[in-house]
Amino acid sequence: MQESQETHMCNHLDEIVAAVSVAPRKKSQNKLPKTALFQPPREKLHLCEEKAKSYSSNQEYKQAIQELVRCMALTRICYGDTHWKLAEAHVNLAQGYLQMKGLSLQAKQHAEKAKEILLNAIAPPYNDNTDVFKCSVELFHTMGRALLSLQKYKEASENLEKAERLSKELLHCGRIIKEEWTEIQARIKLSFARVCHGQKKSKEALPHYQETLEYIEISKGGKCLECVPVLQELAGVEQTLEFHDAAINHLLQAHLIVQSRNPSPEEVAGSAHLVAHTAMTSGRPEHHGLAEQYFQESMVLLKDVKGTGKAKFLSIQDDYCHFLQDTGQQQKAISILRDSLEAKVEVFGDLSPEVAETYRLLGMADLEQRNHSAAHKKLKKCLQIQTLLHGSQDKRTLATQQTMDTLCRTPEMPMKSRQSSKAKLTLCASTSQHSVLGKTRPSVVD
Repeated sequence: MQESQETHMCNHLDEIVAAVSVAPRKKSQNKLPKTALFQPPREKLHLCEEKAKSYSSNQEYKQAIQELVRCMALTRICYGDTHWKLAEAHVNLAQGYLQMKGLSLQAKQHAEKAKEILLNAIAPPYNDNTDVFKCSVELFHTMGRALLSLQKYKEASENLEKAERLSKELLHCGRIIKEEWTEIQARIKLSFARVCHGQKKSKEALPHYQETLEYIEISKGGKCLECVPVLQELAGVEQTLEFHDAAINHLLQAHLIVQSRNPSPEEVAGSAHLVAHTAMTSGRPEHHGLAEQYFQESMVLLKDVKGTGKAKFLSIQDDYCHFLQDTGQQQKAISILRDSLEAKVEVFGDLSPEVAETYRLLGMADLEQRNHSAAHKKLKKCLQIQTLLHGSQDKRTLATQQTMDTLCRTPEMPMKSRQSSKAKLTLCASTSQHSVLGKTRPSVVD
């Protein structure tokens, strides 16, 4: 994760240069009113803030980040290098990098800069510093979230504790109203929950998720979209603790909220799949009907969807096949898997993990039915793909190779198949070291 974050630093600098460039792109020039060039800096700042909000709400994250960078530059021009509003601009940009791009190192960098500025901004008398203290709460919370993403859990907790303590002081002193404090608490408690969850401390995470939900319900109502990710994460923790009924109920609650908000088929299908998967993994017979119902709902929604929706459909279908196998419906599962092979080749490519896994499952099914010849053929194709994708020493490849070796030693296998299998797999392993995927690729599908 650390290396991945560092590789984005150059892009981060490029964005800053592009955002504050004197010569904007022609496309964005056409959208700006002609008077924008002659506006005072504070009016430009207000315009950039509004545009950042608009881009963010429309999920145009690249443009939103550029506007936040412009806000930071204009704030420096308007207020100077030591004003708390510049710290606020850094915090807003840090939040943008976290929420819109997942760039934790950049978020941490801007939060640290904001902290430097606020250290100089907070000075006696303190009775006029409410905005500074509120900005400090956001700073500590944002820093905590950035450190959480970097898996620095102790430092993350320390910053979240500072945010929580300061927000309570502001409420106690009458600097913020109860409603505002409740919204702040919801965000902080959710971050505490995620810190515990990241450390695999499910018992400690559970009450934080429950408190988060309570605060959201108080401030925005129990049927708002903000409840959905909290309910889903809470269900994940409950499932880990084997509170299966509670997990399923919370996912059903989230599913109803999603359905009520004019969602896309992909969103409803994803929500339904979570219910189905959780009901399946409970391992309880009384949940089988629920799993079947929501698997069917999710697949019907995605059956005719193209592009990424088709890939999601095939993924859910594979999960459904696992459910069928777990409930003794082996033949139905095998039939679906066999019929899905052509679609998987079309969507994922013939040399893909999805196709390899399908061949493996079909081969293992043949093996259970003692159809050794058919099992050998499918497992051999699986092994060819795995060797080309992952190499001969990958654990998945080695596991399939071990199954093949065991199969080849059975008396039912013809000697010709045993010898040809070894020769072809040796050639395949050699080819994987010298060929580039996507150029010279043997077809593995009949």
